[in-house]
Amino acid sequence: AAIMAAAVARRGRLGREGRASLCSFLLGASVAALPLLLGSSPSLLAAPGLRGRLALALHVAGVNAALLLIYPRPLYKIAVRACFLGFAFGCGLLLSAGRSAWRHFGWYMCSLSLFHYSEYLVTAINNPRSLSLDSFLLNHSFEYNLAALSSWVEFTLEKLFFPELKQITWLSTVGLLMVIFGDCLRKAAMLTAGSNFNHIVQNEKSDTHTLVTSGVYGWFRHPSYVGWFYWSIGTQVLLCNPICVVGYALVSWRFFRERIEEEEITLIHFFGEEYLEYKRKVPSGLPFIKGVKLEL
Repeated sequence: AAIMAAAVARRGRLGREGRASLCSFLLGASVAALPLLLGSSPSLLAAPGLRGRLALALHVAGVNAALLLIYPRPLYKIAVRACFLGFAFGCGLLLSAGRSAWRHFGWYMCSLSLFHYSEYLVTAINNPRSLSLDSFLLNHSFEYNLAALSSWVEFTLEKLFFPELKQITWLSTVGLLMVIFGDCLRKAAMLTAGSNFNHIVQNEKSDTHTLVTSGVYGWFRHPSYVGWFYWSIGTQVLLCNPICVVGYALVSWRFFRERIEEEEITLIHFFGEEYLEYKRKVPSGLPFIKGVKLEL
């Protein structure tokens, strides 16, 4: 958060889309304050009874009504997505603060929602011209959504049949540290690249497109992919999902291997010998991935 605040100050005012998203995310996250208003335990979501769930339903309805009144339709589409992610983040905080068996899933909810929202916010700071609803990455791909659903199913089934597996706090803590490291590295890469960063691989070089080799790009050629790789695996370590840990590692590795090869062909086309020299000096950052094998 401090890094993004500094970036906003350095790059100028946040546009109206960014401001709308930030206000809406915080409004959605305000659900975490419900236990204070109700005078109840933070484990509001896990507790039995209808009182807490009724409060959640009223909060959602009230916030959505407020967004409809405040924002015109184009901004409402942004606001409702940011608010949904903020709501998920707030619910994650409630689960994390409780002592239920869902505590670690609360950590996961916070990690997942903050990842997707920060993708939009950093794009709004860095490259507002490329900003769209797709910048939330909520509709990334069918495979991505299937992977997320698979992890939820595995967690739920193993929690039912092997509940002790989901209470290994030290392992979940390792996963949380992986998530924090991966997301911070990815956002640092996005902020360092500035307007050069785009969620879609560019096939045409713009006038402002430059080769970034400083900061985290001096450590790895593809720090945003390195961050995402370890973030994704970390989410499954956090959930203590042994099947998905292996599955995520293999699928993510294959995806980024192909993505890096595709991107490096474009970068060589853009920058020629300059990129080849950079490629020789700096590793990709991902295990056993050297990038495209191509010489001028």
